[in-house]
Amino acid sequence: MKIRNATINDLKELTKIEAKCFPSEEAATEEDFKARLKVYPNYFWILEDDFGKIISFVNGMVAGSKNLIDEMFENPNLHDKNGDWQMIFGINTLPEYRKNGYAGLLLKQVIKDAKKQKRKGVVLTCKEKLVNYYEKFGFRSYGISESLHGGAVWYDMRIDF
Repeated sequence: MKIRNATINDLKELTKIEAKCFPSEEAATEEDFKARLKVYPNYFWILEDDFGKIISFVNGMVAGSKNLIDEMFENPNLHDKNGDWQMIFGINTLPEYRKNGYAGLLLKQVIKDAKKQKRKGVVLTCKEKLVNYYEKFGFRSYGISESLHGGAVWYDMRIDF
């Protein structure tokens, strides 16, 4: 297994994986990923198997605010490389590779990198069924989010360094 950052060459595969991991109303589109990759490719963490197949990935921008707002999903220009907070928009693992700890490996890498970059913490939103999962990594729930992304109910989660 190898963790690396994304390139534009990963665009099609990232889009396919996202579509397998999220309902269509929540999933980022190919256009969304293309725009994000142009602005912040170093904030995509990809886990590949020994044959170069992408099996899991995480993406998100850096921001000055500790609140993940819906506009961030749509506007990559809100990325602030000098911001205090690493946002996570999605943690995606191909269904056939789940329950092997791959998402956790990437999440630990994101946390490690955010600390190394002197961020104040990492922020994400998740559905209620995943609150306990993220708490195992040190995230704290701040209750129901104001996010209306994809029409779902989200919970604000944050780990402070």
